[in-house]
Parts: sequence; C-alpha cells; structure tokens
Amino acid sequence: MCGIVGYIGFRQGDQVVISSLKRLEYRGYDSWGYAVANGKEIEIKKKVGSISAVEVKEKRAEGVTVSIGHTRWATHGKPSDINAHPHTDCDEEIAVVHNGIITNFSSLKNELISEGHIFRSETDTEVIPHLIERCYKDSKSFEEAVIKAIKFLKGSYAFVALKKDEKKLIACKYKSPLILGVGDGELIFASDVPAILEYTNRVIYLNDGDIVIAEPGKYRIINERGEVVRDIELIHWSIEDAEKSGYEHFMLKEINENPRVIEDTLGEYVTDKIELDPSFAAGISEIVIVACGTSYHAGLIGKYVIEKLAGIPVRVEYASEYNYHQIIPGRSLILGITQSGETADTLEALRAAKRMGLRTCSIVNVVGSTATKISDHVLFTRAGPEISVAATKSFIAQLIVLYIIAIKLSPLTRQEKKELIEELKSLPEKVQRILDKQHDIDEIAKKLSNFENIMYIGRGLGFPTALEGALKMKEISYIHAEGYPAGELKHGPFALLGENTPVVAVINRDETYEIMLNNIKEVKARESLVIAVSDDKDEEVDNFVDFAIKTPETLPILSPILHSVAFQLLAYFTARIRGCEIDKPRNLAKSVTVE
Repeated sequence: MCGIVGYIGFRQGDQVVISSLKRLEYRGYDSWGYAVANGKEIEIKKKVGSISAVEVKEKRAEGVTVSIGHTRWATHGKPSDINAHPHTDCDEEIAVVHNGIITNFSSLKNELISEGHIFRSETDTEVIPHLIERCYKDSKSFEEAVIKAIKFLKGSYAFVALKKDEKKLIACKYKSPLILGVGDGELIFASDVPAILEYTNRVIYLNDGDIVIAEPGKYRIINERGEVVRDIELIHWSIEDAEKSGYEHFMLKEINENPRVIEDTLGEYVTDKIELDPSFAAGISEIVIVACGTSYHAGLIGKYVIEKLAGIPVRVEYASEYNYHQIIPGRSLILGITQSGETADTLEALRAAKRMGLRTCSIVNVVGSTATKISDHVLFTRAGPEISVAATKSFIAQLIVLYIIAIKLSPLTRQEKKELIEELKSLPEKVQRILDKQHDIDEIAKKLSNFENIMYIGRGLGFPTALEGALKMKEISYIHAEGYPAGELKHGPFALLGENTPVVAVINRDETYEIMLNNIKEVKARESLVIAVSDDKDEEVDNFVDFAIKTPETLPILSPILHSVAFQLLAYFTARIRGCEIDKPRNLAKSVTVE
C-alpha cells in the first residue's frame, strides 16, 4: 500500500522520481525516499512525513540517469527514517523499492543473518537486496542475480532494483500493481498511471511473473517461458485529469465530476437499448458479489436492484471474509467490484472462485489492472482517475453498471426497460441540480461538525445508502458514524440516542415510506437532531425532522444515486469545517494492495 517509481532516461532521475511520487500521494503513505545510482555509489535520501514540499535543487551531469523512489505505508516496522525505502544490501551496492508483503521474510532474514548479512531496518523488504547480493556472487549478471533471488520469495511483490555501477533497472511483479511507461528515450515504472502522465501516455500493464530489464532506450520482458511481448496501451486521461483544476480538494473535484461520469458510463453500454452481452450470466443460479469498503456498499445496492428487477438471487460478501469461508454452488457467477482492479482481498476472492471452476466477472475502473486479467468478463466504469482516497465518482459509476446489469438481465418488457433507461439518462442533470445547491448542504454540515457520533438509518435501498453515507463521514471527518437498518434501532442502538447523537435518515417514497416516518418519530422522541435526505416533492417529511436535504425526484429504485451524491457533499463539507486532511485521511490508502 504505497507508491513505486523507477526512472531511466535523459532527464534528471531524482527530479522525475520526486515529481511522480507526488502524483501517487493519494495512495496513502507515512514516509518517502529515493535513490540515484551515479556509477560510483548509490545516493539515498529518505524520511518520515510528507513528500509534498520536497524539491531536488541540485543539478546533475547530463546523460542517462537511473533512479528509484517510494512512498511507504508501514506494515513491517513503525514509520521511521530507517524503515523508509529504498533498502540496500550490506555494501550499499544494490537498492530496492518494494510494494507488497514478503510472507516468509522472517525465515529468510534469519538465514541471511546466519550467513553474515547485517540488517538495518525492521521491514520485510530489506531481505530482497540481501538475497540479490547473495545470488550475485554466483551469477554472471545483475539480471541473473535478481531472477535467482525472486525464487526464494513468497507473498506479494512489485519491486524495482538498481545497482550502483549499472545503467539498468530491473523490475519484478507478482500480485502487486506495477506498470511500465514507455517514453521517447526514457522508461518509467510506477504503481499507477497518474505517476507517468507528465512524461508519456504509453503504458504496459505488467502481468504476474513478469521481469523487466530496462536499459537506456530499450527494455525486455521475460517470465518463466522466456522473453515475452506485452501490448503498449494508450492512456486517454490527460495530466489535467489527474490535477485539481482549481478545486480546493480532489474529493470536491471528483464529486463535481459525477454528472460526466454517469454520462460516460452510460455511453459505454447504452444507446436506445443496453449494449451488454448477457452471456456472462447465462445459466447461473445466483450472483455472489465480492468487494470491500465502498465497493461492498455498491454491491449491497446492486443486490436489491438485481433481485428486484431480474429476480436472480444475489449474495454480497466482504472479499476479506469470503477468502476464508467459501460455500458456493457450481452455477454461481462471482462478481468482483474494485475501483483500482488491484484490491488484494477482492483479487484473492476472484482467484479462489477461478480455482473452484466458477465463472467470474469484474466491475473495474482501471484498464489493464490485475482484476481485468484474472476475470472471465470485465465491465468497465468510466470514472477516469480518482485521486482522493474517499471513493465518490467511482462509486456512482459502479452503481450505474449494476443498474445496467439488472435491467439487461430482467424480464421487463421493452417499454419498461426503455423507461428505466430514459430515467437513467436524466440523472446527470439531476445530480447537477444537487451540486448547484452545495451551499445548502454546507449549512447542514455546520450543524453536524460539532458532534462526535452520528447515526445513519434507512430501509430497503435506503439502508445500504445509509451505510455508504456513514462510511464517507467517518473516513474523512473522523466523526464516528454508523449505518443501521431503521427497524433495528429498537434492538440496541436506541440506547445511543439523545441530544448528543444526531440521526441522518434516508427517505425513499416506496413501500418503506410510511414506516420510515414512524421510525423518525421514534428517534425524535429521544431528542436526537434528525436530518432527512428525501426528494424535493416530499413535503410531509418536513413536519418530523429538523433539517432536510432535498434531491430531485426520480424513480425510487434509482434514488441511491442522488442520495449518495448528497452524502458525499455532506461528508466533504463536514470534514472541511473540522479542518481534516480530506484527500489523504489518516491511516488510509487509496488502493489496498495487501490483505
């Protein structure tokens, strides 16, 4: 859960690495570092804290430069200067930056120590340069030493290694993300696309088992079968897409991109009908959705929608739990939802499904990511790069794809499907109307910002919407927020209600409407502040709540999209009022690449 960059080319390598690492800050980190091989030694600088203000001012001699860099999110060993990457061998002739977890590092470390190797850090990563050093003694080249060394590693890794006296980078990938950017006379490795966009839009998505030998102006990719060829793909995002474009935070920018994201994702699959091949779900007995965090909540909403429209049973599993409890019929479709396509738990769930011979499909935002390679079918969201750790537009795009699946698989008449599609197409304009009234939500956020506990409640589709609203609030404002089915309040959570615990209620004008009003009355009787999120035609709810966030009227089954945008804004403004680090909330990472 960190960022990797490696550069070889005509630019000043340390400047490229620092600039690129700054574009990976959204991944979450607690320390940073970089190394430059100057032919005589490896120059290393690494430190705990933020890389945002770091600048490389000294100029180096012209010519090919080789450099690697890293932002670390601590797993083995506390955040410290010594635990920050890069890590080196005993003689500091080899340096490595690494993402992932080496599960057998303890036994490897003890073995290497017994052979006389001296370790400086608490990290699992440090075994890699020491292994390369050991293998180099019996190898003909740096390349051969790395190939020998990785055979000892268990777990997951994406790493880039350099040697002090070689104009060469060697990168290896297994179960952790790594890409190769191909420029004109330069090559750049990175954990994610935004890091390379300043230098090239040509990228190779590496496969597990790939080893890349990068030299000035050329590269080779090998694996256990020998030398292989990987397609170069063009990235259609611009560097501006990955920047704030005048917004105070990436999160606010990305919330405001929701109308475009809905249009783009609909445009991928919908004309006057849904252009989606239903064969991925042919003959299935059920759908099992595996996901984490916000994607899990999208899955819960998808369960309601698919079961209601298509009549197909749906289970939603936390991917991290599914990996340890798998009882799945042979005709199940395993549907993984992951923004990055690199979420470790979701990938392991998909791999487990493949081992059981089950059909797999992924809803993914990143072309070429690992999920796209291990799944039988892939449905892309078109959210574009999402930099803020808190998922907003990617969540909305995931919902759109789930609605498309439900409509396509449903036995609805052509006219009924057409009406649903037309209402989906009206959502960008309706979302924009919510965005145009951000000030109203900001005013309500001022009321919530002074509390330390908030409860979100809903029924039916309102319940998973409430869960996602609570998650957004807790992850960026640091307010303890919990989502509950409104009917469950009497079974324990009522004990928490009172003047110090406001309640946010999701109101849908469907079969749950009247009972939700009764639940709100019960909450008010406990003296809690109540904020409702409902449509702008609902005047009755105003009689029972303190404040209401009104969203444009739509079909009740589509309400989670509009309500979720309102919740994104509510969380954003609350966090801003509280002075929180919105785009990079503490302890969190954008792409969770370890289990």
